[in-house]
This record gives sequence, C-alpha cells and structure tokens, in this order.
Amino acid sequence: MSSDIVQGSVTRISGPIVYAEGLGSCGLYDVVDVGEGALIGEIIRLKDGIATLQVYEDDTGMRVGEKVLCRRRPLSVRLGPGLLGTIYDGIQRPLETLFAGSEAFLKPGVRSEPLDTLKKWRFVPAAGLSSGSPIKPGFILGTVQETNSVVHRIMVPPSIRGRSIAWFAGEGEYTIEEPIARTELDEDIYLAHYWPVRKPRPFSDKLSVSEPLITGQRVIDVFFPLSKGGTAAIPGGFGTGKTMTQHAVAKWCDADIIVYIGCGERGNEMTDVLTEFPELIDPRTGRSLMERTILIANTSNMPVAAREVSLYSGITLAEYFRDMGMHVAIMADSTSRWAEALRELSGRMEEMPAEEGFPAYLPTRLAEFYERAGRVNALCGDKGSVSIIGAVSPPGGDFSEPVTQHTKRFIRCFWALDRELANARHYPAIGWIESYSEYAEEIKPWWDRLDPRWNDVRVQALELLKREQRLQQIVRLIGPDALPDTERIILVAAEMIKNGFLQQSAFDDIDMFSVPEKQILILVMIMNFYRRSLTIIRNGAPLGKIVNLPCREEIIRIKTTFENEDVAGMHGVETRMAQQLDELERMYRKLETV
Repeated sequence: MSSDIVQGSVTRISGPIVYAEGLGSCGLYDVVDVGEGALIGEIIRLKDGIATLQVYEDDTGMRVGEKVLCRRRPLSVRLGPGLLGTIYDGIQRPLETLFAGSEAFLKPGVRSEPLDTLKKWRFVPAAGLSSGSPIKPGFILGTVQETNSVVHRIMVPPSIRGRSIAWFAGEGEYTIEEPIARTELDEDIYLAHYWPVRKPRPFSDKLSVSEPLITGQRVIDVFFPLSKGGTAAIPGGFGTGKTMTQHAVAKWCDADIIVYIGCGERGNEMTDVLTEFPELIDPRTGRSLMERTILIANTSNMPVAAREVSLYSGITLAEYFRDMGMHVAIMADSTSRWAEALRELSGRMEEMPAEEGFPAYLPTRLAEFYERAGRVNALCGDKGSVSIIGAVSPPGGDFSEPVTQHTKRFIRCFWALDRELANARHYPAIGWIESYSEYAEEIKPWWDRLDPRWNDVRVQALELLKREQRLQQIVRLIGPDALPDTERIILVAAEMIKNGFLQQSAFDDIDMFSVPEKQILILVMIMNFYRRSLTIIRNGAPLGKIVNLPCREEIIRIKTTFENEDVAGMHGVETRMAQQLDELERMYRKLETV
C-alpha cells in the first residue's frame, strides 16, 4: 500500500453517512474509497478518532468492518480540454461513457476518467514562448481548439510556483497525461490539472459589475436586468416555469460558456434537458449549443451526498473558464433540492436542526456558493465573469420558507414566478410586483450608450403596472365602468405592456429572442401611446375611440411581426401611431372650440 494511503474500517452506517476508525491522520474533506465496492466518499468530520464520511454512491449492502482507504487529497475535478459537450454526474463521472458499458442503472463503485486520456489535442504555443521564458500562475502557455465554437486556453495551474520554464515541448499533438512544459523546480505542466471543488480558484482582483447579461427576454433585460458576474434567483412553485426560463436564458444569453446543474430534479425533467440541449442550435454560431455547454445531471433518485457536492463541481468548472477570460453563466436547478440534501445529511449526523429542519449552517453554504460569482481580473490578465442563476422550489410556492429567504440575502436579482401568470399561460411568468434587480443603477451607463431612454421608460412602465394592480382591486369590487376614462386608460396601457412586451413565446421564430434595441422601441412606443391617449381623453375623447385605433393592435403585434433587424418596419408603426393620435386629437380640439 502506498504511504500516501491510510486504511481504516467502517464502524457504523447511517444511510449515506458512514463512520470509520483509523483515519485520524487524514484531513477534513479528504477523498476516501469506502467498503469492498470502493465507493467514493469524503471526510466531513473528525472527532475522537472517528471520521464521519459522506458517500456519493448507493451504499446498500455495506457492512460494519469493511475497509476504508483515504487518498489524502480533497475531492477535486479535472480541468482541461474535453469538458465542453460532456454530461457529468455530481462528482464528475462522465455519464455517457459509463452508460455505454453498463445496464439501465449505474452500479455502485463504477469509475471512469472525467476527461478522455487517449485523445490527442493539437497544442499551439503562445507567441514567443520557449525554454527559459518567465511564467506565473494563470500564464497562458498556448491554446487548444476544443470545439468549433471555443478555443481552450492552456494556463499554468494556480498551484505551480516555478518562476520560469526549464523545458518546453512546443507545438504538437498531446494527450492530457503528456507534459507540455516543466518548470525550474521540476514541476510538470499538462494540458489538464486537478482542482479541489470546495476551494475558490484565485484571481487578481474583483471588479464592479458594469455590463448586463443580455438574455433576449424583455422582462429580464429591461425590467429586472442581471449583470455579467451577478447573481439571480428564480423562485416559483411547481409548474411555474423555472426550468423553462433557465433554458431560454441558457440558449440566448451572451455568455461564452454555459454550465447547467440539474441538482435533485425529477428524472423525466432532467431527461428532457439531456435530450433537448444537444439539439438546440447556438444562435451565435449556427452550431450545436453543446459545443459551449457542460451538463451536470444529478436527479432526485441519485444519492443525496452527490447532489450536495454537484453545486461545487459546477462552480469550479465555471471558474476555470472564467480564468481564461470568458463570461460563464451557471444554471443551478434547483438549490432547494440541494438544501434538502443538506438537511438529510445533517439529520443523519444527528446535528441540531434549525428552522424547518434545515441545518444551522444553511445560510453559510448558500453564501459560499453565490459568493463565487463575480466579474474579475483573471490571473491571465483578461477580464472574466461567472453569473449564477439559481432556481428555488419553495414548497407550495411559499416565498417565506428558509431557502428562499436566505437566498435573498446573497443575491441581487430576484425573478419571482407568479402562479396566476403561469396558469394564464403568460410566459416568462416573472411577476413584476415581487421581482426586483439591484443591478439597474450599475449597468445604466451601458444602456445609456445604447439608448438613454432605457431607465426612464423602465421606471415609468413599472409604476404604471403598480397603479394598474391597485385599480384592479377596485375593478373586482365595483367593475371597470365605475372608473373614469383617465384611469381606465391605465388598464388598457398595462394590458398592452403585458401582452405586447412582457409575454414572450419561446416557440415563435421572431419572438423567442429580442435584441435590446427592439425591446426599448416597443416599450417606448407603448408608453408614448399611453401619454398621448391620456392627453386626448382629457380633451374630451371617449376611451372607446382610443381602444379602437388600428395602431393599438399593431403595437401589440410588433414583437411577432417584425424581425430584430427590421427597424424601419417598427418605426413605420410608430409613424402610423402618431398620425392616428394626431388626427384624433385635432378632431376633439375642433369639437372643443365649437
């Protein structure tokens, strides 16, 4: 047995929590092989010579007395070419590779390398690099064309501390296990390296957020924007469209890399993700979206311990691509299932429960995850970002439950899904009353360069929708006819915002993605229609005349009628709107004069 391996034995088993003796010299979070099946596990507590282990695989049939081997290294993921387009489980086992050699279900203890160790990659060194060149952590040694969409930058791992290259292999084809360079301290550098999942990857410094993550979804980009490097939560009950919203953002957002973590979701729902994602076409390249996507599948019937670690695996993969100077978006679906895994593991360890049975350290774990988002100066010298979009599944849609409430403490963008909107088939079902974004002021300069009207029209439209909600309470009691036309026009304008701006069809070839210029143009047109109509009503025109104007329906249909590039067509609607309102205004001015 290697001197780096420590052997112990199982003393007690409580589901995925196993207690072992003889591991006193090991470290916290070291990886262990548990039992005769060598199941992957991790040390999560050391006390009085007894190690508490969480096992990431089904340990049914394990017995007291079976051996435990400690590898004296923390749970790590392998980072290098070949990550993109791969489907992993929570501990970075490639599911497609394992499925090819197994039956319907994976057997406990089955292993496979996370990256293909036999495939040769064409390595192109950075210009001017040779033996004797100075290096440091994060230094770009060269590139590998990983997919047709992504050039993979090979970096000096953060753990390498040599000051210069003593030997350099140069351009050629290498596997991930063949060295491409060696430092003056005899440290070999490969195309791939390991990194502990619970340890954030280093960067030069953290930057303020200043640029929005453009998603093409109007309710998000205009009303509740998320910045690159920001954090957002999508809470909602069953069937309100959390996964669908994340799919739309994953497909259309302007991030360079997508990491989708299916954390404890239903098997059939995760199957839909795994079958649909490879068929999605990347709108930027016209190729498969999987060429810049990593999927982590950890369904609700998989061991809870692997569900708990899947978020850390996903964020580590995201940080790796961030360190290359890329913008990465993480979809975590859902953090509620992850918190439930924490609760179950905590209960197995007989810890004192806090509210609703969740462990007292739930807020700390959530903070550790969301704090790894951000926009940074990477060690390579370029700017990169990790944006986190976490779905939350509160039981019964109750936003006062602990996971939602604690999540709100650590995120700055809250897209609250509304049950009534979802039942009315209004998608995305993001409610405009409970939702908010704290990034609006920080990304305002970016929007001002594109269209300085963005902030004003956004605030005015949100205020109009809030006034409409208050009026709806009156309408339910006494009916709309009791309201004066100056208030009924608010209901009409709000309906135009809902149907013509907020509602967006993912199945319509034109409406599925809306560029920022078109988004602003539609909302400005609706708000101008409202203001002009209010003036005309005050001059004596009845509401019926306003409602029957042909331009009103035209404005609502802009989203599905005109392509993003058809600016002239959209301005044509604006011109006709002005003409029809001018004509109506002149008519009632004459009547007023008479």
